[in-house]
Amino acid sequence: MFKKFSCLAIVLLSLNLFKTQEKIPFRLTKHNNIIVKTLVNDKDSLHLMFQIAMEDASISPERIRKADHIPFKDEISDGNTVKIGNKKYENVRFFDNELTGHEADGKIGTGIFKDKYFKIDYDNNQFLTYDKEPDLKDYQPMNLYVKNGQFYIIADNVIESKQQEAYFLLQSGYSGGLLYSNEFAEANNLNEKLKITGEKSMKNSAGQIITTKQGVLPFLKLGNIVLKNPSAGFFTGDLKTQHANYFAADVMRRFNWIFEKDRKIVYIKPSKYFNEPYYKIN
Repeated sequence: MFKKFSCLAIVLLSLNLFKTQEKIPFRLTKHNNIIVKTLVNDKDSLHLMFQIAMEDASISPERIRKADHIPFKDEISDGNTVKIGNKKYENVRFFDNELTGHEADGKIGTGIFKDKYFKIDYDNNQFLTYDKEPDLKDYQPMNLYVKNGQFYIIADNVIESKQQEAYFLLQSGYSGGLLYSNEFAEANNLNEKLKITGEKSMKNSAGQIITTKQGVLPFLKLGNIVLKNPSAGFFTGDLKTQHANYFAADVMRRFNWIFEKDRKIVYIKPSKYFNEPYYKIN
């Protein structure tokens, strides 16, 4: 009898360790952006795009829905509440007049997951949060680097059979795959070494030209996981404005992600989108 009780206690303890605290459903758009339905200050129903590269929230000047109950002073609003499903988050800061992704009225960042493990589950279109470490079976750990509230990972870029290590900013707001900094693109001569699939040039009022080029990287290695032929963008021209490498929405969706509470490790495993065709930037 005691043995049966002990086994039952172990099972119940295991279930409690992995118990999900919150489930937040989201919608993934055709542009790879995550949209969350929210109620702000109990009045404004807004569709906010999840932006992993920020902690706070913001409202877009091109929003579809009204945001009349968010009081701004010098384009900042503190002390707001955001309700998502049955959970209400307090003291959320909003910034005004920040552009966002398709189909969204603004953005919301990782601050709602503060002091929690959180999972981006692309297989089931939901966020999951945990107080304790969840089940990590089949997940691969990767070092996570945090700077100004933004998350970076290291990956190896295989260019002409040579591996080039690079830090990538996780950037769920950009619909494409990889986007390289000016420094990385020039140092590795991507204009000559990658297969170019498209380009677009623009000129500003000062006559300076910037050209966006889309190419294909043969392989990207994240630990033991290899992405074949991911899309890779970079800029050429007079303007040098791209200062970080982006690991953007089209490659993010190819994995499920679990972030440790202290944000020092992230765990990844391939999602159902791993082998899907790559998103094309027009």
